Formats: sequence, structure tokens, C-alpha cells
Amino acid sequence: MKTYNVGFVGFGFIGKVHAYGYLNLPLFYDPLPLKARISHVCTSRIETAEKGKEQVGAEVATTDFREITENPDIDIVHICTPNDCHKQELLSAMKHNKHIYCDKPLVATMDEAEAIRAALPDYKGTAQMTLQNRFFPATMRAKQLVDEGFLGQLLEFRACYLHSGSADPNAPLKWKLSGKAGGGVIADLASHAMDLIHYLLGDYDSLFASTEIAYPERPAVADPTTRVKVDAEDCVMMLARMKAGGLGHIEATKLATGTEDELRFELHGSKGALRFNTMNPHHLEAFDAGAAKGPIGGSQGWTQIATGQRYPAPAAGFPSPKNSIGWMRSHMACLANFLQAVADGAPGNPGLEQGIALQHLIDCARRSAETRQWVDV
Repeated sequence: MKTYNVGFVGFGFIGKVHAYGYLNLPLFYDPLPLKARISHVCTSRIETAEKGKEQVGAEVATTDFREITENPDIDIVHICTPNDCHKQELLSAMKHNKHIYCDKPLVATMDEAEAIRAALPDYKGTAQMTLQNRFFPATMRAKQLVDEGFLGQLLEFRACYLHSGSADPNAPLKWKLSGKAGGGVIADLASHAMDLIHYLLGDYDSLFASTEIAYPERPAVADPTTRVKVDAEDCVMMLARMKAGGLGHIEATKLATGTEDELRFELHGSKGALRFNTMNPHHLEAFDAGAAKGPIGGSQGWTQIATGQRYPAPAAGFPSPKNSIGWMRSHMACLANFLQAVADGAPGNPGLEQGIALQHLIDCARRSAETRQWVDV
């Protein structure tokens, strides 16, 4: 079996998350989708690249992403850099037909997404977005139930992604809080919630968004005694109409004091309802409106479906389907899905096209917040 050489462009937090998958996939998938090893690590500073190389047992550390994206010995490229760096890295990797695993969002702006769209017809590799929340067994089961008609007619929905880091006025202005770097909570958190609703319920029709910046200035990362202007939102709240019908609310915030990493959705239909919360990732909750109501409540009520770690083959059932699942496991499943597509010579799903569609949703939300008007999607 061929061993695929993998190059990482960026090796901060999300780069380490991606690398964790390669280091542990042999324990969780049998057979493996394919054999792969991380051979190159690129970061903006050679000392961090060298450290990353040592951590994963790679051979090459570099500060030039082209040593990965244009290297004939590299088969797979991971894009794990800040959003405003993605465009040039993606276009280089696409030009050289590398298989690409790109962290969300695709790029920083819709204009950049159009440049990626223009390059798609000539691209021959397999590419996938890192939208790992699609890959919890609970969200996979929710998708099955929606497609089977469990909800009936969709009536309304809500989705929230709640963090609390920006509630502290002394939190420094890192790149994810910088509009110049393509940051802000719409791109960082709302993108996950919007994608998950699209995955479950289909296309959007229109949306209305309002944003908030909690504090106009924050401490600079390099010098906390210096205050710098905040140019990206800490919070967004949206109303959204779906093409198939149904009105919903989507919220993403870093101002929700007391929360940690809480993504949840609730879907309400004429026949039933579904809800999920990543703070309780072992269970998908389902309500069957057709269950008997009597006597004394009958059998009607919310049911906890123990989705746990019940992934289909070739997942190896390790550590156990009954063990509670965590955030890292969804990332591993997302990566395994990509590697299986590479092995099969199939398109990635969600692919770059979905990344462009998500970038369009981000752009619609930003335009709506700026104009204070509904925007047709």
C-alpha cells in the first residue's frame, strides 16, 4: 500500500488537532483508509516549525509554504493557517493538484472565494473542508432522521455556538478577533452553526443579522499595556428562512459568560423534534409527536438516543461505542472521511464547493449586519 506524504501549512492549535488524527487513526480505524505520514511542517517562524517537526516525527521544517504545496513528494496538504493566508496557499496547492484538507472558513472574503471557484475546473485532487461537527454520530443520526421525514414539515429551528472568552475586557486581540485577518465570530463560530443547519435542513432562502462589539479596544498580544482597536464582532444573532420553509434563529458569540465550547441545535417539525448539545455529545434527543399521549402522558416525551461512538465500519469500535464521545473524536472522523475519499479518488464532502457556499453565507451575514436589512441568499 502506498504511503502518502502529508505537509502541514500552519501548526498552531488547529494544526495540532489535525496531526492528532494521523497519530491516532490506526487505533480507531481498521482497515485504515490509507497509509499516511506527516513529513513536512511549515509555520511562520522556524523555531515553531522545528518544534512541530519534532512533535510529529516529520522530516522537514520550513517557513515557506511552497516547499509543501509545490513539492512533488507531497501528496496531501493541510491548510491550518489564519483565514487571510488561505487564498494563496489553496491556489498554490490546487495548481499542483495536491489533495487538500482545509480548515474553515475557506478564505477571508467572498472575493477570495471567487478566486478559488475560478480555479476549481482545472483542479484534479480531492479536497475537503474541516467541518467536524457534521461527524458526531449524533449529528449523523440527526441527518438520517431528517432525511427519513421524522420531523414532518419543518416549523422552526435554533442553533447556538456559545463561547465566553471575549466577555473579559482584558482578553488580548488575537487574530481570530481581528477583521483584518478575516476573523470575527461570524467566520469563527457562526460558520459552524450555519453549516450544520445547512447540512441538516438544506438551502437558506434569506437571513437577517445583527452584530455586537463588546469593547472598542483590547490589549495587544505583543504588549498588553498597549490598547488596539477592535474591528471584528464578538457576537452575531441571525434570523434565517429556509428554502424548504421554516424560520430559525442562529446565534454565535464569545460573550456568553459561563459557557465554554457549547454548540447546540433544536429542530421543530409537525411530526417531531430533534436537539443536540456538544456539552452532552453522547446523546441525540428526539421527540415523537405521534407517540401516545395517554394515559397520564402515555409514552410521549423526549428520548435520549445513545449515539455515543457508534461509527460505521471501518471504525474499529475503539475504545468502545458505549464510552462517551469527545470533540477530538469528531475531528478524527472528519479526517478519516477525507482520507477515504482520497483513497477512492472521490470528491471530498464537504468539499471546496461547500466551502465557497459557506463563505457566501458568511458574506450575507456580514452584509446584513452592515445594512441592517434582510439579505437574499
